[in-house]
Amino acid sequence: MANPTVFESIRAAAPTISVGMLTADLGHLADAFGVLEKSGVRLVHYDVMDGCFCPMTTIGPPVVGAVKTPLLKDVHLMVNEPERKVADYVRAGADIVTVHAEAGAYPHRALQEVASMENANDPARGIVRGIALVPGTPVEAIEPVLDLADLVLLVTINPGWGGQAFGAQTPRRLERARELIDAAGRDVLLGVDGGVTRGNIHDVAALGCDIIITGSAVFDGKAPAENARFMLDAVAGSR
Repeated sequence: MANPTVFESIRAAAPTISVGMLTADLGHLADAFGVLEKSGVRLVHYDVMDGCFCPMTTIGPPVVGAVKTPLLKDVHLMVNEPERKVADYVRAGADIVTVHAEAGAYPHRALQEVASMENANDPARGIVRGIALVPGTPVEAIEPVLDLADLVLLVTINPGWGGQAFGAQTPRRLERARELIDAAGRDVLLGVDGGVTRGNIHDVAALGCDIIITGSAVFDGKAPAENARFMLDAVAGSR
């Protein structure tokens, strides 16, 4: 029997978490990923910011490709003109590539580019294509690309600034996204990103997302393994 694709693996594990690596010790990423793997985490989230689409500059393809890991690499491109850059992240080993609908005139083209590429880790397992929205963008903006998307990711905060609270409008936006996905008649994963903490993870999990992005709630400099298991248990309890 063939190994499952990336999409099939996530669908089978959902709901689950994807842990942001920017709050980990970047000098010891392999060790950090080892902690996540032993805790049961399956996805690691890379926030790629170019300093133009949002104010912060973070990482590029060399960091995505630096660590060989059995964890699935979930790459969130908060960059302008992603259609010009997705190939570099696929070559670096991205299993999920998410682009923003607001990041240029051609999000459709960016998703088409990813669809034409092979997964660098294993060509048979495919690449999940995601479309993301910031809080100020109407959810209806996903409609033109739902035929190409495997994942809709709703960002609950304005990218680039730390310490923001989970957006109060997010439950309504998730409900609307589900309506549009159902109307499209496709199996599309639904994710949420931003402001997820140990204090609100149970409430967020109850919203019915497939993927919940969390970073500093796990890599808090104290107990990442314990935190990861806590977050996983919280989302498992929502099944």
